[in-house]
Amino acid sequence: MMNKRNLQKESDEIISQLNGRPRLLLHVCCAPCSSYCLEYLNEYFEITVFFTNSNIDDACEYEKRREEEKRLIREMCPQVGFEEGIYDPERFHNLVKGHEDDTEGEERCGICFAMRLDETAKYAADNGFDYFTTTLSISPLKNAQRLCDIGENAAKKYGTNYLPGDYKKKGGFQRSIELSKKYGLYRQNYCGCSYSQKEGDQ
Repeated sequence: MMNKRNLQKESDEIISQLNGRPRLLLHVCCAPCSSYCLEYLNEYFEITVFFTNSNIDDACEYEKRREEEKRLIREMCPQVGFEEGIYDPERFHNLVKGHEDDTEGEERCGICFAMRLDETAKYAADNGFDYFTTTLSISPLKNAQRLCDIGENAAKKYGTNYLPGDYKKKGGFQRSIELSKKYGLYRQNYCGCSYSQKEGDQ
């Protein structure tokens, strides 16, 4: 049986050996989750936020989260860049077909993570980023090891580097709540897709 990895320790070790400020592509799911990640990582990296979330199948919700992310960047760290992926909810629904009734954390979520991290890894490789990572691990409902495995597989596929991390550690989740209050951020009660929304409304 493999030992459980200490992802935050691994991240700290990578950061301790950095020379200068490498370019980091940060996949962001929403402004509240990104708040602490931006605060923490901005000290060490030149960050560009990558908003690619076709799982948010309500277009109005998607636009609301995207614009809230842009506002947070303007107000909190205006030096951070912003790029947007292709918005294609139909692709998401095709990928998760047959998993509509999965609950939070089951196979549908894994497919969704892989879709978004694959897009992020490709963009990172195509645009010369040194690393990429995701804010998703800050959620207490998300398995950081699972996300790391998916991210590292995508990194190998495209020849780039995934920065491991478990951003709920070091009080990260609590800090994200504090920053959300400070900046008056919109906090949704579900991850993104209509399936998770139904679960969140129950």
